[in-house]
Amino acid sequence: LPFIGQKVKQGDPLYCVVDTVTGKPNITRHKSSEPAYIDEVRVMDPGGISGIGGSGPSGPLQRVSIKLRYNRNPVIGDKFSSRHGQKGVMSQLWPACDMPFSENGMVPDIMFNPHGFPSRMTIGMLIESMAGKAGAQHGIFQDATPFQFSEKNTAIDHFGHQLVKAGYHYYGSETLYSGMLGVEFEARIFMGVVYYQRLRHMVSDKFQVRSMGPVNAYTRQPVKGRKMGGGIRFGEMERDAMIAHGTSYLLHDRLMNSSDSHKMVVCKKCGQLLSSLVAPPRRSDATRSARAFCVYCQSGEHCVVVKLPFVFRYLSSELAAMNIRMSLGIEDLLED
Repeated sequence: LPFIGQKVKQGDPLYCVVDTVTGKPNITRHKSSEPAYIDEVRVMDPGGISGIGGSGPSGPLQRVSIKLRYNRNPVIGDKFSSRHGQKGVMSQLWPACDMPFSENGMVPDIMFNPHGFPSRMTIGMLIESMAGKAGAQHGIFQDATPFQFSEKNTAIDHFGHQLVKAGYHYYGSETLYSGMLGVEFEARIFMGVVYYQRLRHMVSDKFQVRSMGPVNAYTRQPVKGRKMGGGIRFGEMERDAMIAHGTSYLLHDRLMNSSDSHKMVVCKKCGQLLSSLVAPPRRSDATRSARAFCVYCQSGEHCVVVKLPFVFRYLSSELAAMNIRMSLGIEDLLED
């Protein structure tokens, strides 16, 4: 078993299990490319968890619980939220020297877009900002019990008077200065103390990229799922957006070249897709290559190779199972 606090990288042994019959050790290694630290190791006896009140019959060791800790710094795309449901992702990560600052040198940790408040109506976050700022200035704990204020004695007035006594603006707004240029902002910025928490939705666990990979056995299109190495679905609405922008080659690349592009043999005479096949060369004539042949016409002179999505062939096979024949009209391209 590993030691608590030990750093493990990709390929490092995590634990070892010895087969009591054969005596061969089976080593399990750390699979993730991200390094981790051993946070906790629990030896679980048959009656429960050792050291947490397990009172079962003594017997051989059955299970061991190993908890890993990943140390991650916040990056662009990580999710944060206040205690009022005001959630969002980090869009920019600025150095402290480029952040705006107040007259007394206070630099904010988070800059929030004010357009997120009117529609969501999270007024409690604004009141918390004023209460936290006033409490920090006077060194007191604020009473956050519900139903403490009324229309005559509002929370804004209560905390506003405390801010005025501390020498601040009534509503908690301050004059800030640009961290890049050093000039004063024209508008006063609402600034205060708010409890923010980091959520477990991090971009390092969600980002997905793929060029080539596993495909579906029936449609030969890329599978879905980040763990499966699949792609991101390019659906009908994305297709409509590409058509509206006139990006024909991009649409062809996404839905054809990067998906299930397939070369198939089609007979120009009868238009059959399923009856045309590629016959292997005869044993008597080994110098000749494979040739296309139409079973319906009993000839191969009208067979041509057409590039189509493989799911179109799958569709024609499904229709053929319902006695619906699909025929294609093939025309030669005339060169100028």
